[in-house]
Amino acid sequence: MCIIYQYMTSQKRHIELLSPARDYRAAIAAIDCGADAIYIGAGSFGARRGATNPTEDIARVVDYAHLFGVKVFVTLNTILYENELKRAEALARELISVGVDALIVQDMAYREMNLPIELHASTQVNNMTPDGAKFLEDSGFARVILERALSLDEIRAIRRATTADLECFVHGAICVGHSGRCYLSRSQSPRSGNRGECSQPCRLTYDLTTERGRKIIEGKHLLSVKDFDLSERIGDLIDAGVVSFKIEGRLKDDNYIKNVVSYYRRKIDEALKSRPDCIRASVGRSEIEFEPDPKKSFSRDGGEYMFSGKRAGVASFLTPKAVGEYVGCVATTTKRDFKLVGKVALNAGDGLCFIAGDGIIGTNINRTEGNTIEPNRMEGIKAGMEVYRNYDHRFTQAVERSRIRRAIDAQCFVTLSEEGIVARYRDKEANEVEVRRDVKLESSKSAEKMRSVAEEQMAKSGDSIFRVQSVEVVGAEWFATAKLLAEVRREALSLLAAMRYERNKPRPRILADDGTARYPIKRLSAEHNVVNSLARRFYQRHGVEHIVDGLDLWASTYGERVMESSYCIRREIGECLKQGSSLRDRLYIEHGRHRYRLDFDCAKCRMSLVDCSENENRR
Repeated sequence: MCIIYQYMTSQKRHIELLSPARDYRAAIAAIDCGADAIYIGAGSFGARRGATNPTEDIARVVDYAHLFGVKVFVTLNTILYENELKRAEALARELISVGVDALIVQDMAYREMNLPIELHASTQVNNMTPDGAKFLEDSGFARVILERALSLDEIRAIRRATTADLECFVHGAICVGHSGRCYLSRSQSPRSGNRGECSQPCRLTYDLTTERGRKIIEGKHLLSVKDFDLSERIGDLIDAGVVSFKIEGRLKDDNYIKNVVSYYRRKIDEALKSRPDCIRASVGRSEIEFEPDPKKSFSRDGGEYMFSGKRAGVASFLTPKAVGEYVGCVATTTKRDFKLVGKVALNAGDGLCFIAGDGIIGTNINRTEGNTIEPNRMEGIKAGMEVYRNYDHRFTQAVERSRIRRAIDAQCFVTLSEEGIVARYRDKEANEVEVRRDVKLESSKSAEKMRSVAEEQMAKSGDSIFRVQSVEVVGAEWFATAKLLAEVRREALSLLAAMRYERNKPRPRILADDGTARYPIKRLSAEHNVVNSLARRFYQRHGVEHIVDGLDLWASTYGERVMESSYCIRREIGECLKQGSSLRDRLYIEHGRHRYRLDFDCAKCRMSLVDCSENENRR
C-alpha cells in the first residue's frame, strides 16, 4: 500500500461562503449545500444563547467539514465577567483541541490568553473604521468582521487600511443599533445583547412623541428594519476586497440553511467565473434537488440597507415579522372565501399575509379553486388588500424531501495482472492513493466483460464523499472478482478521505502582538465594553490611559446612550434636519414605561437613543 501526498498551491484569492449553524444537523446541511465555512456556537459564551452545542458535536462537525476543506469557526463573542475568565479559556482550549479553525470573539481578554488559534474580531467589536481595523490586525487578529451598516465606499476604505481578511454580512436580519454598542435590551431588562441574551426590544411598537407630549406616530415598529440582501452585490464586494460572505441566522432551521446557502453558492460561483484571480475556498460539488429561492424563506423584505449610502425606506413600521412574497390583491370577498387578482398559483397549506391600514392579518389556506381562495378565517380580509405569501407549503416540502449531497470528483486507474491488482484513485486536487492486492489472478474468459465489471465496480462510491468520474482499466485479460475489486475500492476511497482530512487540519495564522500597536483613542467610554481585568490589560498595553467600566456592569442605564444607529427615524419619515424639516422639536420614542430621547448627529448621519425611563431604571 502506498499513499502519495501532493499539495496544490495557489496565489489566487480564496473567496468564502460562510453559513450559520444552529446545531450539528444544520452544519452538515450547510456544508452539503456548498458552504466554504460555518460558524457555530459552543456550550457557552456565544451571542446566541439559543444556539449552543457541546464540544463533542462540534468535533463531529470538524471531522466532516475538513474532508472538503470547509472551515469551522466557533463563536465565543460575548463579553466576559471576571469570574468567567478561567472557564472561558478552558472552553477555548477544549475547542482548539478538537480542531476548530478559528474563534470569533468580542472580548479582548482572549488576546491576553495566548491561545494557539486564529482569532476573528466579531462584528460586536463595532468594526466601522479603517484605523480600528488596522489596529485589530496589528494586535493579532487575522480577520475583521464588518458592521452591517457600512457602505461600499466605507468598506473600500477599510480594505485600503489593512491586509487582514474582511468578512461581510450579505443576508439576513440586521441589528438596528451598531453592533456591540446597543444596550436597549439591557435598559428594559437584565438581558443584554453583549451577553447573548438580547430580548429584541427593537422589534416592539413605539410611539413617536415630542418633548411637549404631542404624538406624531402611535403604535408602530419604529426601530424594526428590513433584512439584508446583498446577493446582487457579490461582485462589487469581491472587487472591494471582501473575502468572506456571511449569512446571518444561527437560530434558523435546516430548511432556511439549505435554501439560502444553495442560493448564495450559485451567486458566488457566478461572480468567480469572471474573476480569474479568485477561487472558492473549499472543494466539492453540491447536488440538490430543488430550485433555491431566498424569498421563500424567512425574510423581512430584504434590501441593501446603507450599502449605497444613508437612505430612507429601510424600516418596516407595520410588522417585524416575515411578510413574504407579493402574490396579488383581493378582488372580491364572501363570508368564506375571496378572489385573488395575481399571477402566482397558491396551494392549500400556504400561509398568507394581508396588508391592512394599521398592520397585517395572517391566515392559512384551506382550499383553492382557480383564483378562489378559502382561508381558515376571513376576519378582516377586504377587497383591495395586498396579499403576500409568507409560507409556501409545496416549496417547503420540496426542500425537506430533497436529497442533498456534496461530492468530490475523482478518477480511478486500475491495473490487473497475473500478480494481482493495483488501484490508484486521484481527486480533483491531485491527492492520490494507491492500493495493492498481491493475489494470483487467472486469465479472464472475456476481456471486454472483465473491463466492464472493473469499470462498474471501481466507479461506485457508496457513502463516501467521492464521485468517481472515470475509470481506466489496464490488463482486462486477467480476471478479478467483483468482491475483490469492491474491497480494493473501499480501502482506497477510505484512505483518500483520510488523506484529505490530514491535509485540511487547521493551519492557523497566529499573528504576533508585541504591544507596539496604539489603540486609536486614549480614553474608553462604557460603550467599549471592558468588564474584566484581562481586557483592561490589553487596552493598557496598547496605549489607553483611561477606561470606564462597561455599561453591562452598571446598575442602571438611566441617562446613558443605549443605542447608536446609522438608521434615522427622521430620515425615514421625511423629517431630516439637513433637508429643512419643519419638525424642530426634540423627539422621543415610548413603549409602556420605557422612554428614550432621540439625539441626531447630522454631521455623521447617525441617531442615538438616550434612556430617559427614570422610574424603570432606578432599581
